[in-house]
Amino acid sequence: MTRTTTGDFFKILRRGLAASVVAAVAATAAGGTAWAIETKAREALLMDFDTETVMFAKDADVQMPPSSMSKLMTTYVVFDMLKQGKLKMDDIFSVSENAWRKGGAASGGSTMFLEPNSQVTLEELLHGIIIQSGNDACIVVAENVSGSEAAFAQLMNREAEKIGLTNSNFTNATGLPDPDHYMTARDLATLAKRIILDFPEYYDIYSKTEYTYNGITQHNRNPLLYMPIDADGLKTGHTEVAGYGLTASAKRAERRLILVVNGLDSTKERAQETQQLLDWGFRTFENRDLFDKGEVVEHAEVWLGEADTVPLVIDQDLHLTIPRQPSDEFRVSVVYDGPISAPIQQGQQLATLVVEGPEMERQTVPLIAGEDVPKLGFVGRMGAAAKHLVFGAARQAMDAAAPQPAEQ
Repeated sequence: MTRTTTGDFFKILRRGLAASVVAAVAATAAGGTAWAIETKAREALLMDFDTETVMFAKDADVQMPPSSMSKLMTTYVVFDMLKQGKLKMDDIFSVSENAWRKGGAASGGSTMFLEPNSQVTLEELLHGIIIQSGNDACIVVAENVSGSEAAFAQLMNREAEKIGLTNSNFTNATGLPDPDHYMTARDLATLAKRIILDFPEYYDIYSKTEYTYNGITQHNRNPLLYMPIDADGLKTGHTEVAGYGLTASAKRAERRLILVVNGLDSTKERAQETQQLLDWGFRTFENRDLFDKGEVVEHAEVWLGEADTVPLVIDQDLHLTIPRQPSDEFRVSVVYDGPISAPIQQGQQLATLVVEGPEMERQTVPLIAGEDVPKLGFVGRMGAAAKHLVFGAARQAMDAAAPQPAEQ
């Protein structure tokens, strides 16, 4: 039988959330859940950087054209090669006719305005990719690193698999439309976190608002960099098929959020929707230390054991992003199949801690046995069986005698 312990917020109340729970329940009764939100974005995902709790998701696992947001994967590959010493910022790359034709001024797309057959440093190219979204800069990097853009795309795919992008495929370095070139909002959020985490020495480039090359100054298209929202990256995207998108990150105090949106209708809508979602995430949620490693979360019933219960222990510090004012729809549960048959070994996984609420994605954490529970000997098992027969029959009789609700 599946057993569930839910609803009293057990240890969470001890950590000081009781008053907010009461206030939130009252607010819910007066006017519904106060922390739901909607967006005009076709796809969206809002995630806490530290806990990876997803506060909001909309078609986050649907394959979509990422347009220039896939340049984040292009720069990830380059950053990784820089870190390994395979490339240096002052390396000189050559601009091919192909790069100029497909991504330069003649292409009509976003460009760094590189001149064909010119020489440019890798550092300049990275600024051109990140700040100016230059398609020509991406192609130059791809050709000089791997020989061709197609070969570089295969390198992108290999690196993507290594860092856990499970639903992405790259056919080019630019993000220009291709039916076989796709990502998901979830993969973009994962990629953004890896860039921030793995390459802090290069991440500040994403926060720069302008860059001048070849006498031409271009401004970063990320609208959040010009707003009082504490954003410091990452990358916009736009094509006719994809709509307007943005993979963004912002940090307030010690808390950082990552946001991905796509499929919006205009630059104005992109700015409004992203600001609203980030403000909502910072205002409505907070990070809490719910349980410490080794802490007993609950006790589970034991069948035919030398103890009637076994402590369920969490084997890791649990930090979660939860509503500042959880409504009565916010639930913390312990779920297990019980009673659990002895013998039980300490460290054996027995149950799952579940945290869930509207808009939030369900969070699950394993719980393990906090101690050994040996199996009863023969005499003890016989006694337990007899006890079960007596008390089980009594319980069935009480249930049968209880008044039944009238049929409607």
